[in-house]
Amino acid sequence: MEIFHTARIESRIGDMRIASTSAGLAYLELPFAAGRGLEGWLRRHAPDAKLVEGYAPNRPAIAQIVEFVEGKRKKFELDLDLRGTAFELCVYEYLLAIPYGETRSYEDVARTIGRPKAVRAVGTANGSNPIALVVPCHRIINKSGKLGGYGGGLTLKRQLLAMEREHSSGDRLL
Repeated sequence: MEIFHTARIESRIGDMRIASTSAGLAYLELPFAAGRGLEGWLRRHAPDAKLVEGYAPNRPAIAQIVEFVEGKRKKFELDLDLRGTAFELCVYEYLLAIPYGETRSYEDVARTIGRPKAVRAVGTANGSNPIALVVPCHRIINKSGKLGGYGGGLTLKRQLLAMEREHSSGDRLL
């Protein structure tokens, strides 16, 4: 039986919930998140998992997530336990390479990963991203420049992109 350590995070953008395994951070539930939540994600990716409340195992992730939403961190230094289909994992790897303060279109992602006709599938993979913020799906926008969707809502996506634009110059942040 796989153990997931869960903890709640209070932050300036709202309360979040995280879950990690011995391999790394596996799930981050945004405030006002749409979708099935941690329990739904576990049913799909770890149906026999046991949840254990555990702040200590999540301490580094909590600290870095709070620093990020406060505009004090640009890059995460965490082990991740990313789960998904081969296509989703390919999209997540691409997202992890997008520099802080920059955006890409769904079409850019599809083309770069060698699946130029999979634009909608990229959007679906983004919507399934279990570690939003850390795997920065908020940096993906429509080709037209419009925001598109976001699991935490468009208001949060707008806030995150504005924060990153504001802090993208200079190297003062972690």
